Amino acid sequence: MTETKQRDVQVLPIATNTLALRSRSWNRLRFEIEYALEKGTTANSYLINADQIALIDPPGGSFTTIFLDALRSHVALDQLDYIILGHINPNRLETLQHLVNEAPQVTIVCSNPGAIAIKAAELSLQNPLFVIKNADEVLDLGQDHKLQFMPVPTPRWPDGLTTYDPASCTLYTDKFFSAHICNDDAYDLRWEDLLNDRRYYFDTVMAPNAKQVATALEKLSEFPAHLYGAGHGPMVKYGIHELTHQYQQWCAQQKQQTLSVALIYASAYGNTATIGQAIARGITKAGVAVESINAEQAPQSDIKTAAETCAGFIIGSPTLGGHAPTQIQTALGLLLSTASKNKLAGVFGSYGWSGEAIDLLESKLRDGGYSFGFDPIRVKFKPDEVTLKYCEEAGTDFAQALKKAKRAKAPRTPASNVEKAVGRLVGSLCVMTAKQSEVASAMLASWVAQATFTPPGFTVAVAKERAIETLIYPGNPFVLNILGEGKHLGPMKQFLKSFTPGENRFEGIDIEVADNGAYILKDAIAYLECTVKHRMDCGDHWVVYATIDSGQVLDNNAKTAVHHRKSGNHY
Repeated sequence: MTETKQRDVQVLPIATNTLALRSRSWNRLRFEIEYALEKGTTANSYLINADQIALIDPPGGSFTTIFLDALRSHVALDQLDYIILGHINPNRLETLQHLVNEAPQVTIVCSNPGAIAIKAAELSLQNPLFVIKNADEVLDLGQDHKLQFMPVPTPRWPDGLTTYDPASCTLYTDKFFSAHICNDDAYDLRWEDLLNDRRYYFDTVMAPNAKQVATALEKLSEFPAHLYGAGHGPMVKYGIHELTHQYQQWCAQQKQQTLSVALIYASAYGNTATIGQAIARGITKAGVAVESINAEQAPQSDIKTAAETCAGFIIGSPTLGGHAPTQIQTALGLLLSTASKNKLAGVFGSYGWSGEAIDLLESKLRDGGYSFGFDPIRVKFKPDEVTLKYCEEAGTDFAQALKKAKRAKAPRTPASNVEKAVGRLVGSLCVMTAKQSEVASAMLASWVAQATFTPPGFTVAVAKERAIETLIYPGNPFVLNILGEGKHLGPMKQFLKSFTPGENRFEGIDIEVADNGAYILKDAIAYLECTVKHRMDCGDHWVVYATIDSGQVLDNNAKTAVHHRKSGNHY
């Protein structure tokens, strides 16, 4: 990718009087976990130029200059009447400040929580805010563009607001139905190929807020939309019904989980929320539901109910002036008085200089008699990708500890005849390795089978809670190291053991770097350099189909080690 194409703005008409301005970054852009597939992103804005002119969802500060240049070429900023905000964060406020400076006559349309955030930012506004408090509000731009609004709050975005234009049957969804992917396709013409990216976005962003997302989906069904003007990625047109149905199914899957974790947090600059999101991702991928609660917005009754019903809880806080915010101190008091002492606890937070809030949470919970599912996570300033991977693994460990405790209470039943028969299926013992940037991982795999001759390919099953799972997406490389009979015990012992979050899985292992960047185990009898082509959601595993790019036999005389099991209900 050339330097000139790393960021640009794609402008195209999508309906009468309506333009989409897609600010595109062909690089990863940010380190939040939802960007981890490293496919770039778009920040989609929309301009309705009727009798009055409205701009919907200006992008964040990373795009301010190129976006404003593109916007000026299509409308005089001193003619702009409205700016409609689907959500507000410090990044978007940067662009908003530039817009207000050039268009002081503009009126900002936002939800009530959004209005509070704008007032706190002290923008110099000439006109009062147009605050949307319910779905009855209408903004008539003329020429049949009578915009309707629907507040869709979630813990991560309590100010969430969608906009519907009946003139074009377009629903501007902001965070909903998005994906972090950058290409030349403005629409989802090949919508099936986007499902993995949209599922990943849902799992990282929406799954911890499944209850609120399901409520929002019910509200949004009132609008007969033919197009979703999503905030990120391609606009949804060709697969609109399928994607809506998928969102409903994914929400239902989260709500059906028998174990849940209450994730309670406050976030001053977004860093603590980002850490919490990574922890939540680790929990949900392990098959445990998360109920995210923004302590700055949620009523105390919600926190108390979550403390009573959850299997475990995790609380996170920034440190402001050497203290935890008042809302977090209140939430902590509710947890100490409500949550039983046998519930697993966790603590995390970000800080600038000291981190007293994290110390306070840890000491109060320890003194209260709670056990911790992971060591308190302390992050100075903004987390990087290695830190986020650590947080994700901590979340997975937390979930697995809850599941283990539940299994210990349940009576153990002997394997059925079917389970015994399934156990007779055998597979090659292998070690999968993958690496992206500074993040590397590995797992022992035995559910491996050749699938195709042309191109040469195979399938491998990867449990959803495995740390390597986030590195095994279509287009990603990895190495399959095949172990030899009589030579497999060392690698098997290494990769069967439990690793703490962030622990180096290759400590003491003789490795070399393959051409695709992953690791070759020198104790393997053969290796294959592979590329993920497809992955299929199959219950508690992903079934991954990969094609083979290159490979080599390292020991011609050795036989492949195989895994013999007595039952098909465990490894």
